[in-house]
Amino acid sequence: MNVFEAVKQSVTTRQAAERYGIKVNRNGMCVCPFHNDKNPSMKVDRRFYCFGCGATGDVIDFVSRLHGIGSKEAALMLARDFSIPYEDGRNARKQPIRPRLRRESEEQKFKRMERHCFRVLSDYYHLLRRWKEEHAPRQPDEAWNPRFVEALQNMSRVEYLMDVLLSGELPERAALITGHGKEVRNLERRMAELTARDTAGTKEHGRKHRAAPER
Repeated sequence: MNVFEAVKQSVTTRQAAERYGIKVNRNGMCVCPFHNDKNPSMKVDRRFYCFGCGATGDVIDFVSRLHGIGSKEAALMLARDFSIPYEDGRNARKQPIRPRLRRESEEQKFKRMERHCFRVLSDYYHLLRRWKEEHAPRQPDEAWNPRFVEALQNMSRVEYLMDVLLSGELPERAALITGHGKEVRNLERRMAELTARDTAGTKEHGRKHRAAPER
């Protein structure tokens, strides 16, 4: 097992954050070290995700950004600081080429699906958070905007799904990706349509504004 695999299997981002001086509360939240964060907005567990600046990744990405070093240096630092054994490649027995390539291809496919699913959920979560602020009723008797209602209904659920991808075990993450694959694709398509519609509306408004006669 090389240093990257050994570190990722042995150390969580939360353990690394606490080891390097970052205070993490009971809910796994901490002040993000990657932007000017006043209140805890970063979730750290197996992976990390900042709800403020959008920074995300695994434990090696976290340490690499935290210390301003490359991925290899970060992995070696973690292996040293957490006393993690690993093969350096010089004494490791060579594996058959075909099975190795096939296994890595399957892993890469899963990682790609996992990243895609998380990106779509993250984009949707930020959209819901914006809708909740922009479309909140200003008066007690004002009718609720459908986008505000959607934000109230879905924010907690989307946050839960993101949390599973960040900190869940492999079977949980695989089940989420399999079970919600169609939903994620539909969600991605809907957000693209909303963006196109809003962009078209903005352009139309601009044309009408320029065409309005001066008084």
